[in-house]
Amino acid sequence: MLAVLRNTTFRRLFAAQIVALLGTGLLTVALGLLAFDLAGKDAGAVLGTALTIKMAAYVGFAPVINAVAAKLSKKPVLVGADLVRSAMALCLPFITEAWQIYVVIFLLQSASATFTPAFQSLVPVVLAAERDYTRALSLSRLAYDLEALASPAIAALLLTVLSYNKLFLGTVAGFLLSAFLVLRTALPATAGHAAQEAPASLWHRTTLGTRIFLRTPKLRSLLALNLVVAAPTAMVLVNTVVYVREVLHRPETDLALALASFGVGSMSIALGAPRLLERFGDRAVMLAGAAVIPAALAAATAATFVAEPASEPRGDSNSAWPLLLGLWFLLGAGNSTVLTPSARLLREASDEATRPYVFTAQFSLSHACYILTYPLAGWLGAAAGLGPAALALTFVAMIGGTGAFLSWPRRPAGAHPDTRPDSRDATELKQ
Repeated sequence: MLAVLRNTTFRRLFAAQIVALLGTGLLTVALGLLAFDLAGKDAGAVLGTALTIKMAAYVGFAPVINAVAAKLSKKPVLVGADLVRSAMALCLPFITEAWQIYVVIFLLQSASATFTPAFQSLVPVVLAAERDYTRALSLSRLAYDLEALASPAIAALLLTVLSYNKLFLGTVAGFLLSAFLVLRTALPATAGHAAQEAPASLWHRTTLGTRIFLRTPKLRSLLALNLVVAAPTAMVLVNTVVYVREVLHRPETDLALALASFGVGSMSIALGAPRLLERFGDRAVMLAGAAVIPAALAAATAATFVAEPASEPRGDSNSAWPLLLGLWFLLGAGNSTVLTPSARLLREASDEATRPYVFTAQFSLSHACYILTYPLAGWLGAAAGLGPAALALTFVAMIGGTGAFLSWPRRPAGAHPDTRPDSRDATELKQ
């Protein structure tokens, strides 16, 4: 897996990804504590609103921004997005009202909607061989998982000597260092050529990726899988702080440990992903995740109804705490079985000309699912309790899993893959 780091361009891009992820991880912990400081037991509603705004920025802005930036070179786009993200993160320590969180998060995530698809579409250009690209995907997934483990651990350590507001400065540093690394990276010549060859029609550029998704069977299944993944992610990111602080009455540092457990579960799959994919293929691995996630969510739902918040620490909180960590581990593992191979499907369904649009469509459409799941986790959790919220997310995951199984039938032996790039896509790009 580490052999792909011999490629200098990928190594520098990967380093930029890691430092930005570490900064984002500190942001996740600090934002949860800021929301609890401002709203107390309604922190889930504040986080749910903030994350819904984040998803709205991703869904509404990613295709348009990518279409507008298609005529620009990748490097200034990536560096500019990092600088905007760092400026917005610098505002967070000074926030005193919930509405201020919403404004800053919207601007910060609009910049992320510019950075992430452009960054992801570069990797298959840098690593053309499928085996190298698969290893890079596993390494990238591992980076996300290590961030989910390292950032909470670093945050827990820093929280013993600093207030949580100081963690936002780590986010600023991560984005600035990411911009510096991208600036020093020699990007492939094809990236600049693709920018010059972008089509004149803004409408074609904005909708092309979605149209490719809708006419490709495996990508339609990926849409359903995106819904499966969105359910546990919302559960963990929105309500972990409520479970830890309000239900179990655990200290602040245990929030970091709970988030780390989710990361360890995901990392355990990412490490073995290349071998799993070679042996079983994309379909078996990804649909296994679609089966595990609803089961783990159902168990979390049952446990939640038993452990409703109490005015005083519960006597059984010591036994509930390892159960929470175990379920979060399973949810992280299930997510990784879906997320790690997903970019392989995107690569198969696109060529050099259409790849940025397909990756942007996945970025936008996958995050559209969170517009449903974040409010369910946050608003329903605050209004009706964590149990109904967990139950609703379980049903969402079950619906997504069923759709994924039905829309991705087994391919008969000898049949051609159904994700080959369509020649119509390149033709449209020349119109």
